[in-house]
Amino acid sequence: MLASARDHHLVVKNPRSGRPRGEPLTAFVLSGGANQGVSQVGMLRALLERGILPDVVIGTSAGAMNAAALATSPTLEKIDHLDEMWCALDGETVFPGGALRRAWNILRRDDHLISNHGLGGVIDRAEVAPTFAELQLPLRVITTDLMTGDEIVIVSGPLRPALLASAAMPGIFPPVDLNGHRLVDGAVVNLVPISHAIAGPIERIFVLDVSDPKGERTIRSPLDVLIRAFGISRDQRLELELQWVPKEIELVVMPRAVDDREFFDFSGGRELVDESYRLASETLDDLERRSGFHRLRRWWKRLAS
Repeated sequence: MLASARDHHLVVKNPRSGRPRGEPLTAFVLSGGANQGVSQVGMLRALLERGILPDVVIGTSAGAMNAAALATSPTLEKIDHLDEMWCALDGETVFPGGALRRAWNILRRDDHLISNHGLGGVIDRAEVAPTFAELQLPLRVITTDLMTGDEIVIVSGPLRPALLASAAMPGIFPPVDLNGHRLVDGAVVNLVPISHAIAGPIERIFVLDVSDPKGERTIRSPLDVLIRAFGISRDQRLELELQWVPKEIELVVMPRAVDDREFFDFSGGRELVDESYRLASETLDDLERRSGFHRLRRWWKRLAS
């Protein structure tokens, strides 16, 4: 099923079983970020090691693929697999054909520079479930209707075309025609889709935002310009999304590792995974200490009364 964002309401019909009593309904929101998506692996490892599991996962672009992998199997073994996959990637795998082929595609006036065969291969390597119905966790994949500009949320059907659509950077990868929509990258309209988490009965949100903040990535190529444009849109939309989060919902924005690699550069993945894991671990440990202090203080007040 595809739905316009303004018509879509998130429903967590089957929250994961085995949740400890009193544990809040939790959403993970994974941003887009192209090659920077590798840092989400370290964040996910830190969360799962502490027994923090989502009841729903929401993702855009590269974050949608990571979200789909987690929704397929919310285990540390799956995170190990994602870790190996991301750290083994290179630019030619994701963007096959080289500069000459991209230049030829410009000359022949096609609607994209690069085939999505390499991107499809990466999705296959992630070993996601074939369909939304076979996922262990509810998943929301964010895309954009190229013709209308609508934010389109995919919640059912085959998973591979949904992920190809969510990562179809305009002009770079071909649009994906699905159910009467011509779809491109969800980051065009919503790079960090927090609003889809608060559309349902969620009490806690972890935001795994690895997108380029305020121009951190050096401009070296036309594609870096495109990524920076996404970043500008992201900053404006994210400010609105954060304002929409009700005060009663606990919001945790995970810190990101500094990543100044250019668009085609997939080197250094191991260091980024390790650094994002370290930062996330420190944040979660501090969060747990503060939560423990507040619980102790509430217990002491009840005892004193």
